[in-house]
Amino acid sequence: MEKFEFISNTAEATENFSDSLAEKLGPGDVITLEGDLGAGKTTFTKGLAKGLGITRTVNSPTFTIIKEYQGRIPLYHMDVYRLEHSDEDLGFDEYFEGDGVTVVEWAHLIEDRLPKDRLTIRIEHQGDTKRKITVIPIGERYQLLCEELFGE
Repeated sequence: MEKFEFISNTAEATENFSDSLAEKLGPGDVITLEGDLGAGKTTFTKGLAKGLGITRTVNSPTFTIIKEYQGRIPLYHMDVYRLEHSDEDLGFDEYFEGDGVTVVEWAHLIEDRLPKDRLTIRIEHQGDTKRKITVIPIGERYQLLCEELFGE
């Protein structure tokens, strides 16, 4: 499985990167985000929202689990951290197969419910503001998207 990497030195650079990614996304696209607390998952999602034309403030849906935002296409922002030991069905398939882009933070906790094809993004601390963003395309659509995004 091919991996693509981007080094971000600031939160603004992370947002700009995800803003560029958003321009290539369409309905039914699924992005999974992994990273420690404070790594920049919500910062990344803010950039996606900007790129999707969303003007509302984006923040982590930790207590609500799913937040919906309207832009040129909807953004469904999920934080499934609190579902680690839950069998609750929140209708994930309706979001994954829906008319918007779905972002899932802590996605490894619902691995068995995720679609086969998706874009996995890992954000790792490399210092106070520096982050390594690893993008792993799973499926042909996401492989082509990454090749275009990274200019390969």
